[in-house]
Amino acid sequence: MNDDELVYRRVFRAPRELVWRCLTEPAELAQFWGPRGMTTPIDGIIVELRPGGRFETLMRGEHGSHRMVATFTEVVPPERLAWVEPATGMHTTSTLDDLGDGSTAVVIHQRHVPEPMREPQARAGFLTSLDKLGEHLAHLIQGDRS
Repeated sequence: MNDDELVYRRVFRAPRELVWRCLTEPAELAQFWGPRGMTTPIDGIIVELRPGGRFETLMRGEHGSHRMVATFTEVVPPERLAWVEPATGMHTTSTLDDLGDGSTAVVIHQRHVPEPMREPQARAGFLTSLDKLGEHLAHLIQGDRS
């Protein structure tokens, strides 16, 4: 792995199809996308789920906003999702592995990560977005049981 690469791995107690839905549908992305303290309104999300399609999010927080603009490079439901952000050249690939027990391992591999996003504070913020995804998945699963 190069200095400009990051890998995050998280196991969610949720079926792979549900995790995929949360990562690809604007209504679900709006519930968790971005670090804790940021919100991503549904009207700021564009998902054209196909290679060459747009993927955009607008995160808002008390210190301002951040728009992520990307182009999908790979869409293999429900296993793999990849995009590139033209402004920075950063490539993100998310792989979803069904663990066979109702859990899903998600591995996010980022290449050509800009220096500010490699800083410990930025990495910690990214981890909180994974925490928010886990909380959202738990909420969805609890709703299924109610």
